[in-house]
Amino acid sequence: MGVMEHPEELYSLEPIADEVPAGLHLVAALTGFVDAGGTVAQITATLADGPSAQLVGAFDLDALLDYRARRPVITFEQDHITAVSMPRLALHLVRDELGQPFLFLSGYEPDFQWDRFVRAVIALADRFAVADVTWVQAIPMPVPHTRPIGLTISGTRRELAQSLSVWRPETQAPANVLHLVEHRLADRGDVVVGLVMLVPHYLADTEYPDAAIAALSAIGSTTGLILPTEALRDEARDFIARVDEQVGGNPELQRLVAALEERHDTYMAGNPLGSPLTGADGEMPTADSIAAELERFLADRRDDDPR
Repeated sequence: MGVMEHPEELYSLEPIADEVPAGLHLVAALTGFVDAGGTVAQITATLADGPSAQLVGAFDLDALLDYRARRPVITFEQDHITAVSMPRLALHLVRDELGQPFLFLSGYEPDFQWDRFVRAVIALADRFAVADVTWVQAIPMPVPHTRPIGLTISGTRRELAQSLSVWRPETQAPANVLHLVEHRLADRGDVVVGLVMLVPHYLADTEYPDAAIAALSAIGSTTGLILPTEALRDEARDFIARVDEQVGGNPELQRLVAALEERHDTYMAGNPLGSPLTGADGEMPTADSIAAELERFLADRRDDDPR
């Protein structure tokens, strides 16, 4: 048998792992493949970097990541390096706004050893006898920012998909490693839910607070957890005000956003469209002008960000 063949050898646990109660919810959110609107990054900052988070275990990134694709970040001050920020892939014990504990798996999606990583995640789920697994992803879609963030739900809780999914396609798409986790858990008969947030594609390359708020609310719908959103809501009000100001000052952008709104509203009203992304003629509405115009706004926002 080769080195590190057992999935449990991919991670190490902290002493607190022995104090984690059985039957908690496990929430997972990994970045690296696609994270429209910085949704997963914002969730991670809210939960894993929050004041209640306690490290339960960490994965061996030397075995799982390609550092040339996900390079560590250094802090350089004039003539020397003062810090090196390494990527992470870790499990935390977190408490919600009511003090309810849950487990949160976050960090970079592995580049290598997907099968062993999936078996390791399932081994952790078994070790802690988790009640269920909920995972989150966010993808870009040609939908308007003036409407609530929609989502697609997969997994074993069909009632949630029926009540909350706004888009239920039959399609093939590139997989996230958590798709594989979901598939394996569902095959075992475990309770698992996948939440895919549908983020306006012209805001996909910046941190879009409303997307993170919607994701945290969706996690609450599947688990009953009350997750913190107050700070994100403050950011969202300012962000949307600035986007609306940019769009309001450009008639062409107003027409393009209105076209996205019309198609969205028609679809949500139940008219026989193939998807919320296309009109009756089957053509996807272009929003290239929106992306080009808002690119300047987003660049200005990043320049003004003190972080």
